[in-house]
Amino acid sequence: MKVIRSLGKTPIELGNATGVSGSPDILELDDGAFAVIGVDITAQVDDLALIDARCAPNERVVRVPRNVFIAAKGDFPEE
Repeated sequence: MKVIRSLGKTPIELGNATGVSGSPDILELDDGAFAVIGVDITAQVDDLALIDARCAPNERVVRVPRNVFIAAKGDFPEE
């Protein structure tokens, strides 16, 4: 599995990258899927889980700043 590109603006351009924290981002993978880099908030939202949305043992809920998705909106493929 390889990362093809980052969608939207870079974490530095968005002001989301610091020397202390990571760099939240949306990545397009070579198989057509997407991956996100964000803060693991699984434990905080566990009690608020939606009926149709659950995490498997190998999954995590991550928090991605709103500006990351807004900046990437135009980079998502139509299909």
